[in-house]
Amino acid sequence: MFALLIFPILFFHDWPQLLGPNRNGIYTDSDVAWPSSVAWEKEVGAGFAAPVIVNGKVILFHRKGKKEIVEAWEAATGKTLWTFDYPTNYKDDFGFDDGPRSAPTVADGKVFTFGAEGVLHAIDLNTGIKLWRVDVHKQYNVEKGYFGAGCSPLIYDGKLYLNIGSKKAGIGAFNPATGKNIWKATNHEMSYSSPAAAEFGVIFFTREGIVVADKDTGKIIYEKHWRARAHASANVASPIVDGNLLFISSNYAVGAIVVDFSTSPPTELWSGDDAISAHYATPVLKDGFLYGLHGPTQTGQQLRAVEMKTGRVAWKMLAGPGGGTVTLLKDHLMFLRDDGQLFKIRPNPEKLEVVGNFKVLDGKIRAFPAIGNGLVCIRNTKVLACLR
Repeated sequence: MFALLIFPILFFHDWPQLLGPNRNGIYTDSDVAWPSSVAWEKEVGAGFAAPVIVNGKVILFHRKGKKEIVEAWEAATGKTLWTFDYPTNYKDDFGFDDGPRSAPTVADGKVFTFGAEGVLHAIDLNTGIKLWRVDVHKQYNVEKGYFGAGCSPLIYDGKLYLNIGSKKAGIGAFNPATGKNIWKATNHEMSYSSPAAAEFGVIFFTREGIVVADKDTGKIIYEKHWRARAHASANVASPIVDGNLLFISSNYAVGAIVVDFSTSPPTELWSGDDAISAHYATPVLKDGFLYGLHGPTQTGQQLRAVEMKTGRVAWKMLAGPGGGTVTLLKDHLMFLRDDGQLFKIRPNPEKLEVVGNFKVLDGKIRAFPAIGNGLVCIRNTKVLACLR
């Protein structure tokens, strides 16, 4: 159940993909109000896929029974607009959730989804009708990996980019109109990180490490081994780009690195496991400081403020059991812990300023929230709740 939240919501603009409009976890719309009620909520199926909000629709990728389902509701009312589903036999080998992990990506009137078994779909945004389907894992003989497919597609400059995870194709670009492969590169194994775009190239955080590729040809511009020595590990958090600076972070004694692409060859500014080692949640960047979770979810994490150019830890806060996500809503951080506790924090690098904290939803929350159309939408593995 939800409690009353004293927290700003930003109106009328979209959240069309993982981590929002610019894939950086930041929402900066100037129209701000204070929510006072739940607009609507829906019973939903399994999965960790984050919701998206676009063109007056809330869209969620989830699983019920033997079907992966893409479902669209009217943002204003919660009325079901359309559903699209297809069969799945995915079973998590570690006993975790069997639902999809990857958030939908919406662009040019299409909804793109990448299911836990590695099937890529394009669906018409207005009708929910399938436009095309590609079984990426079957096509490239991708091994199952630990937790199924977890990369959320990136649409950039007319192409769809994906961490594939095969010896035949570690990364690749596809035609969003047809699903046809445009280029493929590397032989890197599966990663759960989602790619990001920069002026210096498209950035992939694969199982082996950092790969920057030319957006049109797939030519490798930069590559650096950045992974744990232990085989039982994964790279999950997405890259963060600030101009010519690239930030990458992972857990399992790997740590973070910042690379400056304004030089040739690129310069490593700092690296190490002492500043901010992200297990699965991507930090956010505000005024030169990263705000994110450090350490493994199994033993508890710290919320930290870290200067991006130097790796200096400005402050830290015990985040409590499990993990969580951090989102920036205009001028405040929304730290949503995976037990449903939400913290409103002023992003002040000088000192930790917690403005308030509230219990917002019972159950386990692994997905990032979505913000837009006057709503903040949060889901666990049973309920999608949208706050007005």
